Amino acid sequence: MAINTDTVEGTARTVVGQAQEGLGRFTNDDDQRAEGLARQVSGKAQQAYGEAREYAQHAGERVVRVVEQQPVTSLLVVGAIGYVLGLLTARR
Repeated sequence: MAINTDTVEGTARTVVGQAQEGLGRFTNDDDQRAEGLARQVSGKAQQAYGEAREYAQHAGERVVRVVEQQPVTSLLVVGAIGYVLGLLTARR
């Protein structure tokens, strides 16, 4: 399994932002605190992106596994979805 660099980098950015915010509090530097908070938000967003990407990858793998194990059922489900989408688009 490959390392999710977005999750790792996001965590690192969050930790650095926390340290920077703490330094800003210690030195009474509002700009430093604001930069630290912004870095934390950026890090948490990058972490969330990495986690979502990893979840999507695993979901795709699960779909492939189900299709391989139950090809007829999968074909029927996809056919039903296609039929419903066809009905919905034909009404417009």
